Formats: sequence, C-alpha cells, structure tokens
Amino acid sequence: MNGAVASDDRGLAYGDGLFETLRVSAAGDTPLWPRHRARLLDGAARLGIPVDGAALERCRADALAGDTGAGVLKLTLTRGPGGRGYLPPDDPTPTLFARRGGLPPWTAAQREQGVQLGVCDTPLGLDPLAGCKHLNRLPQVLGRREVAAAGWDEGLMLDEWRRPVEATAMNLFAVFGHTLWTPSLERAGVAGVARAWLLERAAADGWCIDVRMRPLSHLRAADGVFLSNAVVGVLPVRKLAQWVWPVPEPVRRFQRDLDHLFQ
Repeated sequence: MNGAVASDDRGLAYGDGLFETLRVSAAGDTPLWPRHRARLLDGAARLGIPVDGAALERCRADALAGDTGAGVLKLTLTRGPGGRGYLPPDDPTPTLFARRGGLPPWTAAQREQGVQLGVCDTPLGLDPLAGCKHLNRLPQVLGRREVAAAGWDEGLMLDEWRRPVEATAMNLFAVFGHTLWTPSLERAGVAGVARAWLLERAAADGWCIDVRMRPLSHLRAADGVFLSNAVVGVLPVRKLAQWVWPVPEPVRRFQRDLDHLFQ
C-alpha cells in the first residue's frame, strides 16, 4: 500500500476513494476509532478497494506517534494510480495517508446557545453510495459556499422533494417529547459515526427512535433541534428562518455524553 499520492491517482482524478475524520483527545486517544475503522472498511468493500484493518491501524498509529494534544486526524484511502479512463485496474495499489489538524473553531457560545441554520439551494440527490464517506463531496462544497455567502453557521441540505437530509458537514436530529428523530440515509447523506453512537445511546436510555424522511415543516413542532458529527460532537440549533428553538435538557445531555468520550 502506497502512502504517496501520484499525479494519476484515481482519488484525484475521479474521487475514487474514501476518508475518515477522527477527533483526537488531549491525551492522544481516538475513542470513536472502531466505528470509523468499520465504516472505512465497509466503504472499501463497497468500492472494491483492497485494504485490511492492520494497514489502517498502522496508518493511524504512525500519524498519532509523537504528536500530542487535541485535534483532528484525517485518513484518506484511494484506489491508487492507474486504470484506463473510469475502468479501475484489475490489481490496484491503494493509497493510504493521514494528516493531523486542529479542531474546528466552534465557539463556547455556539455550543451553549445554539447555531443558526439556513436552507441550501444545492440539493442532495440520489447517491448509489449513500451512507459512505466517499471523496465525492461536491454538493457539500457548493453548500458550504452558500453558508459562507449567507453568513449562516451551517446549511441544511434537502433532497429533491425538499426533505431535510443533513447539514453540509453534520447529521441532523430533532427531539419530539421522548422521541428522537433523524432522517433516513438510504438515498443520500453520510452515516455519521457520532450519529450511530447517539442513536444507540438514546435507544439504550429508552428513547423512541424515529429514522425516516419527513418534510421540512416537521421541524417546526420540535422541542429541540441539533447537529452532530464525530469532531464537533453535538451542536444545538437555535434558529432556522423564522423558527426558533430552545436548547432542552435532553440535547444538553446528548452533548455532555458525547463530549465525555474525549475527556
């Protein structure tokens, strides 16, 4: 397995690959790594990219060695160089590399009081690799441009029927009484590891879990709305257009529980 990126690497040419972004604690731990690892291996199997768990373990360990402090570790796996046009080589030499970075600059006020969402015009259409964290993220790139231009904190991305799927870089949740709702990701979106952790935790605590597509108007009656990903944890949402939500105690509890993993 190659760690250098060639000029004809299929990840550059076609987005033929996957990535995982891990949060690293101050002690240098990556508590959600088993989930990241499983998702990366599953995605590699779906794409037909040969990689084994031992190679992923070595890459992560080497990237963490000698570098302490909280931050982010991004692992990228591509099919590697070669192939004629779209057709991949019969015996690829995958590229696997890691890069360290700092935590994103979400403020204490945003984490406590909530963020403002806008609705992106860029749709999330049917994706045959829905759930995978593959390298083809151009709709999210366009969505983030909309967020920056409008001055929102994050952008909500909708499917072709104007139903919410996820934010540009986070999964979406809403609390209705003792029901925790999140959109289905069977047609589009990324199956976040923090999303899976929260759903399992909520189910174990007796929450009613509702995973399905609902219209955007469904959010209006929510007791609380929040976003999640493995790096940021839980971010409450305080406002979307004319809708305003408080930050109820269940959302605070989800936030504390996920943060606790990295302490």
